[in-house]
Amino acid sequence: MSREFEGDAGAPLPDFTGARNISLDTVAPALGVQSQRAQPDYLDYDQKGRGVVTTMFANSGLSYLLGISAGGIYGLQKGIASTPSSKLKVQVNSILNHCGRYGSKAGNSFAVFAVLYSLYEGLGDNLLELDRRTGIDSISPPLAAAMTGVTFYAPSGIRVAALGGAIGMGAVGATYAGYSLIGKPFGSNGFLFL
Repeated sequence: MSREFEGDAGAPLPDFTGARNISLDTVAPALGVQSQRAQPDYLDYDQKGRGVVTTMFANSGLSYLLGISAGGIYGLQKGIASTPSSKLKVQVNSILNHCGRYGSKAGNSFAVFAVLYSLYEGLGDNLLELDRRTGIDSISPPLAAAMTGVTFYAPSGIRVAALGGAIGMGAVGATYAGYSLIGKPFGSNGFLFL
């Protein structure tokens, strides 16, 4: 056994000479230290709105809840209609199976749509700056919807993907036309393209 570290006391202590420059009112205001400044210190705020990731999480969560609710209601209807027996336990089991099957599929699909749409819209707005380059105020939502449809249905083939993109762009166009007719600003709800 080696004894070369017998007199070693470990690593030297860190140098705390610069600690007197730390202002306790900024480090730990929860400790009750009163601030000497007259104005509060605000964090930087993105003036354009929420960030891409925050928007993506909000959109996907709300879309998932809407999807499992709509799919669950559809599953409830299918479960009641296709119950193989008149016994209560069998009927409840059939209803729960159908609600779980259709609700989870719809919720997952809606959430994937929302994530893809949010990412494509954020890409168009922030990275490519399509509104500034094209001069069209709302160019990102229809392109994001078209790309979402194309991406989601791409494994089914080119024709189905093109149809999915056209349906996505058409949904945004119909929403934009409807909002124009009633005089509501486009995208004012903050959820996807609504």
